[in-house]
Amino acid sequence: MINISDLPEISDVMRFFEEISAIPRGSGNCSGIADYLVRFAKDRGLKYIRDKAENVVIFKAAAEGYESRPTVILQGHTDMVPAVAEGAVHDFEKDALKLYREGEFLRAEGTTLGADDGIAVVYALALLDSQDIPHPAIEAVFTADEEIGLLGAEALDASALQGKLMINLDSGSEGVFTVGCAGGLRADAILPIEREAAEGNSYQLKLFGLQGGHSGVEIHKCRENSIKLMRELLSDIGGTRLVSLSGGNADNAIPRECTAKFLCSASAEDIRAVCESFTERYRLTEGDIGYELTEASFDDVPMSAASCERVLRLIESEPTGVIAMSEDIKGLVETSLNMGIVSTEPDELTLTFSLRSSKGAAKTKLLERITKIAEEIGCRVTSHGDYPGWEYKKDSYLREKMCEVWKAQFGRDPKVVAIHAGLECGIFSGKIEGLDCVSTGPYHFDIHTPEEHLSLPSMARVWEYLKRLLANI
Repeated sequence: MINISDLPEISDVMRFFEEISAIPRGSGNCSGIADYLVRFAKDRGLKYIRDKAENVVIFKAAAEGYESRPTVILQGHTDMVPAVAEGAVHDFEKDALKLYREGEFLRAEGTTLGADDGIAVVYALALLDSQDIPHPAIEAVFTADEEIGLLGAEALDASALQGKLMINLDSGSEGVFTVGCAGGLRADAILPIEREAAEGNSYQLKLFGLQGGHSGVEIHKCRENSIKLMRELLSDIGGTRLVSLSGGNADNAIPRECTAKFLCSASAEDIRAVCESFTERYRLTEGDIGYELTEASFDDVPMSAASCERVLRLIESEPTGVIAMSEDIKGLVETSLNMGIVSTEPDELTLTFSLRSSKGAAKTKLLERITKIAEEIGCRVTSHGDYPGWEYKKDSYLREKMCEVWKAQFGRDPKVVAIHAGLECGIFSGKIEGLDCVSTGPYHFDIHTPEEHLSLPSMARVWEYLKRLLANI
């Protein structure tokens, strides 16, 4: 158990966090956590629904005296981005997270923590488990595979939900209430490659240690992209014949590492000299970027010179980062593109992007732009996981009530914002007519990276706030 003796008010919440952290739940692997939620409901005699997408909804009747209050939907997603630190060993298909406390923060050893969005799961479980917390009727909606295109929310049949007030618990800044977000989609540029024998020394080169980050929350920070940097480094080395290129682990995370296997006539000493100069060039903006060059032997035939040229040109030509800032809200990114993953198969290379925009037309235009670039180089482009933005609701009972309760509890007004990151609220607003929705949560930082950490005091404050809010709706 994590030692939180100085924060006894969240002991029940932490118990559930430890339990779900023992269950592998990387995106695309949500059956185990769905099993757990079903057992939880059965053990407490609560009605539940589980669908083929591994979404789970658990229903709890209102506490005594709260039967006439409006039903509240508590919503969050069960999956997490499965990122592993350089040098760490962790199998996200079978290994439990190794939680530890560092001061006031909760972390996981060598991996993402999964507070995004495990915090929503455990808040809801603690409320469903309680016997003495006053609350209206609760519909706890646990969606799967949010991190790979909001797939669970898109697949969910919302007809069984009666609530019109929804608290989404997928935001990472305490005292900030999100009331609008960007829409997005995932796109793959797939480039056929040809292979032919070549002479040269065989190398494996890895770039690692970049800052990375969430491609919605931190895209405006202009952090370097390891896929882009690898292309630049290979060009500096010159004369390389690629065998494979791999980097990034999620389309919505700015990639921190990239690995190239290639043949080259240059010596290892000469290549290391180029790498030293290259990493020094980016030290001011990215800190201590690391590289590892090894002389390797591999049986795979390298790409043809023409295919190598097309691969490097594709990566160079496609944009990544902020495309446009909002004209209406100062400091808010309107449209962005994240080059998140590169992978190589024997006969093709795939470059995967996350597109986001608060304007549907701008998102469409950006997809057309990257498609045109890719097709001119010889790619085919596919897109999927298209989800809508979430429009600001001018008249919101829930927003006003949440602000009122926050100010009464903390003596200050919360911030009410729109964000560039994607939230499932837009999908639910399209499924439930008249839905009134706000997103909030405690402080957690460096999400989608192995440095992810959650503030335990913030977790406790937001837990007390959530209980007070439910008692006053």
